Amino acid sequence: MACRINFNLRCPSSHTPRFVPLKNPTLLIPPFKPHSHTHPSHPFKLSVSTSRWLRRRHMGFVTVNSHMATEEKPISDDRMLVFVPPHPLIKHWISVLRNEQTPCPIFKNAMAELGRLLMYEASRDWLPTVTGEIQSPMAIASVEFVDPREPLAIVPILRAGLALAEHASSILPATKTYHLGLSRDEETLLPSVYLNKLPDKFPEGSRIFAVDPMLATGGTIVAALNLIKERGVDNKQIKVISALELLQPFKS
Repeated sequence: MACRINFNLRCPSSHTPRFVPLKNPTLLIPPFKPHSHTHPSHPFKLSVSTSRWLRRRHMGFVTVNSHMATEEKPISDDRMLVFVPPHPLIKHWISVLRNEQTPCPIFKNAMAELGRLLMYEASRDWLPTVTGEIQSPMAIASVEFVDPREPLAIVPILRAGLALAEHASSILPATKTYHLGLSRDEETLLPSVYLNKLPDKFPEGSRIFAVDPMLATGGTIVAALNLIKERGVDNKQIKVISALELLQPFKS
């Protein structure tokens, strides 16, 4: 029998609820075995030695510009760096996603919330801005806006990419969304396109967020990036947002 899950955890009396009420219902999580509490004590540092990261699964990555690399090991312009945001909410929603006891509605909500946070992190220090002056209630004030003249686009890889990109319009309301459907041929194991809503050519200077929740072999995201680059977008203008990754995609 289906169970209505809310803050009060109302279920038929004859059934044992799968969840316990939490003080904060927005962080509802399935059962898990807690370890000792951890508290942040050191600032996060980006490592350019990505091979150390790639020996294990990665949770939530975005590409970052080479200026974040250390001076000892400069990174070439055509190489993708991997950035795992250290935000505790990102770790929380990843944990909810990975728990096999997470029911579908909470899984979908966790994916959407994770996408919101990753979109925020991916756009940090990457969006073009414009400065000016406005009349505030008290006086004239200097302000800074995201430049509306610079085109931004979201490319969710169907169908799973839709959930991760669900809140993209609330984070970046001026973006356009171009759906791209790719599936893997079970015989050749190569990706094939079944839906392509990309424009013939992206506007000059477009910045693209390609959204794919999980990178397993890397074939799908590589094919998607090639289709985007064929339409006039440079490597530096593309960022990939994902939730779970394996080593193989970064070798592709």
